[in-house]
Amino acid sequence: MDYALVCITALLASGLTLVSGFGLGTILMPAFAVFFPLPAAIAATAIVHLANNGFKLALVGRHADRATLLRFGVPAVLASFAGAALLALLENVAPLAAYSIGTHTCRVTIVKLVIAAIMLGFAALELSPRFSKLEFDLRYQPVGGVLSGFFGGLSGHQGSLRSAFLVRAGLSKESFVATGCVIAVMVDVARLLVYGVDAWRTHAQQARAEGVGFGLIAAACLSAFVGAYLGAKLVRKITIEAVRVVVAGMLAIIAILLGTGII
Repeated sequence: MDYALVCITALLASGLTLVSGFGLGTILMPAFAVFFPLPAAIAATAIVHLANNGFKLALVGRHADRATLLRFGVPAVLASFAGAALLALLENVAPLAAYSIGTHTCRVTIVKLVIAAIMLGFAALELSPRFSKLEFDLRYQPVGGVLSGFFGGLSGHQGSLRSAFLVRAGLSKESFVATGCVIAVMVDVARLLVYGVDAWRTHAQQARAEGVGFGLIAAACLSAFVGAYLGAKLVRKITIEAVRVVVAGMLAIIAILLGTGII
């Protein structure tokens, strides 16, 4: 059941990324959170996200714009370390409250509340017509890199902000896609360096005890590749507005479940 849920989610999420402004991790992270402790779920999502972007990078990476990588990508990488470190710090704070629903113990923690708030914020952005049209001047690219990288390190949400800041960079379509992929890979590698030292060391044993681990991640990676391929074939048949509404609703529901400690 866990493999089916995560793999189906990875396949659908990867396909949907081709026709919307949100990233693979936006949908996949909550699915992992059902089975992994939250910090480990974010780390697992980062691995799938990195593998998926690495696959795209092999195809289009040569079109990346070096000037944009320096202005936006370098600040994003540095900020992602800070976001990932904050995640590790928040995880060590004792639960604020605990209660039971039947045999299930629900724990409300600072890290869950923070991630829930971020998810609700990005759900609101997905539903905002103004955000989809928002563009920032080139001089704000370093600021955009810091914001995108920080939230990428903290919760994995980086794609929407990155797109908003890069859309006015004067890049061709190929260069825009390639530059975004390179920056996403840079941020994923940076945050995985932190997650690898902290989250996986802390939670690997618990994850294995619950029957989930690298096999599940590998299956999710393969599903994401299939989803990207199918999404490219079906891209013209999907309505972007409908996708955004569905994703925003899913984000809001998962955020509420996280914030209340149910997952």
